[in-house]
Amino acid sequence: MHFDPFDYNFHEDPYPIYRVLREQAPLYRNEAKGFWALSRHADVLAAFKNTAQFSSRSGISLEASDLGDNMERVLSILGMDPPRHGKMRALVSKGFTPRRVARLEGAIRALASRYLERKAHIGRCDFIADFAGRMPMDVISEILGVPLADRDELRSLADTLLHREEGVPGIPAEGIAASGRLLEYFDRSLEERRRKPGDDLVSALLEAELDGERLSAQDITAFSYLMVIAGNETTAKLLANCLYWLDRHPAERDKVRGRPGRIPDWIEETLRYDNSTQLMARTLNGDIELYGQKASDGDKLLLLIGSANRDESVFPDADRFDLDRDNSEHLSFGRGAHFCLGASLARLEARVALEELEARLPDWRVDESGAKRVHNPNVRGFSHLPIEFSPVR
Repeated sequence: MHFDPFDYNFHEDPYPIYRVLREQAPLYRNEAKGFWALSRHADVLAAFKNTAQFSSRSGISLEASDLGDNMERVLSILGMDPPRHGKMRALVSKGFTPRRVARLEGAIRALASRYLERKAHIGRCDFIADFAGRMPMDVISEILGVPLADRDELRSLADTLLHREEGVPGIPAEGIAASGRLLEYFDRSLEERRRKPGDDLVSALLEAELDGERLSAQDITAFSYLMVIAGNETTAKLLANCLYWLDRHPAERDKVRGRPGRIPDWIEETLRYDNSTQLMARTLNGDIELYGQKASDGDKLLLLIGSANRDESVFPDADRFDLDRDNSEHLSFGRGAHFCLGASLARLEARVALEELEARLPDWRVDESGAKRVHNPNVRGFSHLPIEFSPVR
């Protein structure tokens, strides 16, 4: 049986592959690409929690080394292990508190309203290009203090960095160049904040201190880079996945219609059923033996989050999209020391965006004929998702 993270995500449905892995090869070896993969919920959860043996020091993607000299500059806290990870996270958290996130709700709602109003009279739009691909970048930009005039450039660079050519492994040259330009942008931005601090996260991180220690310029630049890539892309894909799957399950849509209190259930089930972050890589510290196989120190190992979220031992009838299920055990934001720092922001953005969509364009429907998926081995979602609705006069 073949499983290749560089091509499986281009297909409509990787979940049958996951099922076979869970049943027949819960510790899978891909000799051609030189990696292992864990597919069962219990194993993925245990690996998330065991940072001593499952290290993040080489990044969370098999492609990280493609960035060459910039690899260490862009990994940020994703490429750290305790104890440095804990210290870095504590410093970053001082500028990324729940109170700071909660204060963003009004701004997020205004952004969502503005983008929806631009298309409401037309009766059709590309949900990615006109909404989901724009609003999260604006939210991240507001947090980082990115001027309005620079946001389209950052969005374009992020898209270029994340795009992959079908059948061609690794990051294309254009993506590597885009990564370098993003780093240069945030280097300049940091120097501007040193000269003129503002009410933004970069300025807060410059002042953050823990036990007499402050973040280095490289730490702040790397975190800004991470926010633009991870904070924008995953939320954009989550929003589109929410629409796609609810539209394909009319009975579940009836549970949401006219009931904004059910929107968080819609979000959590989408996170479990078809999460935008399908896998994360780890590097082994020491040998391990699982399921009669031995993986060696230094080997690369993939944690298949998408598979763990469909594990029938945790989620009965896991291939059914069901807003009434208990989703407390899904692993879409990770667990343990590396639990996603932006989880509360992603949930807030998704809730507000979907509340506004349901209130303003309640009869939206997906036009699957124009839907196109992204080409990226880590992220699952859409690059285009046309929707139609009754025009608002």
